[in-house]
Amino acid sequence: MGRNVDLVKTLDFQLEIQSGDEADLRFAARESRRAYNETVRLAKEGVESANIAPTVADEVDLVRNTTQRIVNKALDAVENGRSQADVCLPSHTKSDPYPIRANYTEGYDLTLDDGEVAFRISTKPYNPVRGVLRGSDVHLDLLKSALCGSGWEIGTAEALFRRGDPELHVTVTKTDAAVRRPEQSETIIGVDVNEDNVALAALSDDGVEETLVVEYPEVKSERHRYLTIRKRIQKAGKTSQFESLEQKEKRFVRDRLHKLSNFISEFANQFESPCIVFEDLKDIREGLDLGARMNQRIHRIPFGALQSYTTYKASFSGIPTMRIDPEYTSQMCAVTDCEHTTCSNRRKNRFRCRACGHQDHADRNAALNVAKRGVRALNWNVPALNNLPQVRKVRRRASGAVDAPSVTHDAGRGDQTDGVVGVFE
Repeated sequence: MGRNVDLVKTLDFQLEIQSGDEADLRFAARESRRAYNETVRLAKEGVESANIAPTVADEVDLVRNTTQRIVNKALDAVENGRSQADVCLPSHTKSDPYPIRANYTEGYDLTLDDGEVAFRISTKPYNPVRGVLRGSDVHLDLLKSALCGSGWEIGTAEALFRRGDPELHVTVTKTDAAVRRPEQSETIIGVDVNEDNVALAALSDDGVEETLVVEYPEVKSERHRYLTIRKRIQKAGKTSQFESLEQKEKRFVRDRLHKLSNFISEFANQFESPCIVFEDLKDIREGLDLGARMNQRIHRIPFGALQSYTTYKASFSGIPTMRIDPEYTSQMCAVTDCEHTTCSNRRKNRFRCRACGHQDHADRNAALNVAKRGVRALNWNVPALNNLPQVRKVRRRASGAVDAPSVTHDAGRGDQTDGVVGVFE
């Protein structure tokens, strides 16, 4: 028997407006910004939360339920800033238009009309904007399923402008979604998360099905760039820009992590009854003492976020996840008959076992060890792994994935697996 969970997903669409005025949406986005800024300002001044919503509702020209949703989000942002020492309080002087938040069937509505999804957005009473949604077939099919079938709930939506064009982002929840139990799986996908790559290894009863090293160097470089900018503006005394920079960095990292988690889920989905295995890294930052610079670098690796995104996206395909003890996975030889463990086995991205001579890409070796611990946790027979397939690397870029094998031969004991990475678009 599997287990049932509620899965939440945000679907994004472009708006093809057929009646009403797009200018009304732009005006509402500016009013939403005013509602957000005023809520944050009042909260900072110590006004009771219960008194903020009616005060803001009297000042902005929006329907009541939309104002309430914006006030709630602004108050959540203030509370988050107060509860976390390393998070700044949100700014109350935002200058960009703010998303128009609305409840389903109140501030906005969706209907199926001759195979298309029609929308209605009411920013003011008796003055709605109507049209049809455009977007990817995947998101449209999911939304149509939510509109037609049971087991789905449609929630809050946000109307916003992206690169000047109007969009609607709709939250849907699949209730009681079935996710297979790990012990019902036939393939184990070991995942090793690093500062600038994720290594994947698929193991079954037959041995290694496939391995992959997914590189994302832009996350590390962008986070370093934002860190440098923050140091410069702090030195110049312009700390008011911190919140804006922090939000830009978070959006960039979140976008890359969503794309990477999609990739991991798709990789797993190609195998028979897969289960994704992560290292349990929830306590990795506690008691860390590798020097100030290295500590900071490890603290900034988004282990938890990537695992969380991957888990919920895999769940949509019924793929379970599990976590294992991460101790020594990067130092242990993946060859089952050896498994010699010492820190001298690894040197940067090269792994060479001091006992048996096995050589491999260090992160691929770690992913194989993660997969093996998943196999052992399920009481399967662990394959020997004397001969491994060639290392394949994929680089995530803005234009999509780029891919090429890094060696032209199988990686067995004594083989060198590092080579030139090719590129394709």
